[in-house]
Amino acid sequence: MQAGWRIGSVFGIPLYVDSSWFVIVALLTLFNGSKFVPQWGPVVGWGAGLAMPLLLFGSVLLHELGHSLVAKSQGINVNSITLFIFGGIASIEQESKTPGQAFQVAIAGPAVSFGLFVGLGLLGGTLPELSPIAVLARDLATINLVLASFNLIPGLPLDGGQVLKAAVWKITGDRFRGVHWAAKTGKILGSIAIAFGLTALLVGGAGAGTGGLWIALLGWFGLRNASAYDRLTDLQEALIQLKAQEVMTRQFRVVDANMTLREFADDYLLGELQPTVYFAASDGRYRGLVMPERLREIERSEWEMQRLQAIVRPLGEIVAVGEEASMVEAIERLESHQLNQITVLSRAGAVAGIIDRGDIVRSLAQKLNFPISAAEIKRIKEEGTYPPGLQLGAIAKATAEALDGGDRASKS
Repeated sequence: MQAGWRIGSVFGIPLYVDSSWFVIVALLTLFNGSKFVPQWGPVVGWGAGLAMPLLLFGSVLLHELGHSLVAKSQGINVNSITLFIFGGIASIEQESKTPGQAFQVAIAGPAVSFGLFVGLGLLGGTLPELSPIAVLARDLATINLVLASFNLIPGLPLDGGQVLKAAVWKITGDRFRGVHWAAKTGKILGSIAIAFGLTALLVGGAGAGTGGLWIALLGWFGLRNASAYDRLTDLQEALIQLKAQEVMTRQFRVVDANMTLREFADDYLLGELQPTVYFAASDGRYRGLVMPERLREIERSEWEMQRLQAIVRPLGEIVAVGEEASMVEAIERLESHQLNQITVLSRAGAVAGIIDRGDIVRSLAQKLNFPISAAEIKRIKEEGTYPPGLQLGAIAKATAEALDGGDRASKS
């Protein structure tokens, strides 16, 4: 669910304001109003004090629109723009297809902010120096210069980090290496900001302490988000590297395709405590996947005569992956066909194993060395749902789109 309040849309992009943004509005109104009132009186002074955060609101919105409109020009959907205490964020549905396009999206925001700095600076220079509009224009020009410069710091989640990612991607041909470089830079810069801010908070005066606290908060925000980028990229790489033959299990049963439906129901289904996957075989060959739910379509009086083959779906018609398929492909097929498990076929076309969501999560936990209990794996297998916060369906889709973009880039 989208956080914050929707206040409208711009160019078809929903616009939201997080509750934390009102903290900035209140603080900036108080700070600027107390500065302006002695010059222009209470009405104009406080009015200008409120106008400044609202104009800042507009500047941040234009900055995010810069990213969003370039992304839309590349055929990428933008889900929303949200303004919050640390600025704004555009929720762009997928990555650009090439490093050049990724650079264009990343640089568009700072370019808009720099353009506002130039335009507002010129406006402020043409008006009487001490007029409210001139003062607001000059102050806002300075803010936009700071916004553009700050965002060009080369570390995720800032725009400069996206630029660095695009550059490394271009040089190495590896999108994920670009993310890792930019994320590591972001974590280093975030840690430095936290250390600097806390030092200023502890040893500085009242003014330095307030500024130090703000720098530390910005550092914490950057460190947290850069770490999230790094973890997500580790996860995407693991999904690409893990092959079906490494993840699959043989938790299925092979039954005689020539037995009657009555024999199958009595010998297997009646004593079944939990759902089991059955494959039918005869003459040393797999014939297909047994579909027990199809028994409901056949009159019980016919169960003695009809063979199991009547409720078997041939291997050529079931959703399956090869042993060398990545987990990206396996998850995408699981989700798109809404299956509980997917069949893995050998090169010879025989059943090699099956994979369910619990198998995927267990293998990821082993590869990435994060703890998960056997009870949680059992729950995932039984319920067929990933753990909260680990939306592997969406992650696999994004990874597939990134790989597809990389293939297109390499062919162009």
